[in-house]
Amino acid sequence: MRQVIRFGTIGLLSTLAYVLLYSVLRLVEPAALANALALIATTLGNTAANRRFTFGVRGRDRLIHHRLAGLAGLGLALFITTTAIGLLDQRSGHPSRLAEVTVLVAANGVATVCRFVLLRALVARSNRTSQPSISLERTAS
Repeated sequence: MRQVIRFGTIGLLSTLAYVLLYSVLRLVEPAALANALALIATTLGNTAANRRFTFGVRGRDRLIHHRLAGLAGLGLALFITTTAIGLLDQRSGHPSRLAEVTVLVAANGVATVCRFVLLRALVARSNRTSQPSISLERTAS
């Protein structure tokens, strides 16, 4: 349960940063590009924070593996959010910024759940397998 709370807190802070960055970028860029740039900019910090605070991984051990897991999560989030913003644009032609942000936050919520499952499977599992195991069983001689 602690992992879910920490992941959610980091996700909330990342979402706020994402919305702020998207809103600024959207003033000069199309929705899909503003979305991609905002996601890319916030993913690195999000992955590092989750690696350390959610999954308790410190140091450089398996850093590249965890960064690749973060990139996989980014790819998934880009797919989900780009699809959502494309569907909104297709349905309403010229949606308001509030509608765009609302749809993107909801899509990011879906992506966050998928990302948690992915990162928990890849990062937490690799952290468990890289630590030495201690057996309490006695062996018979």
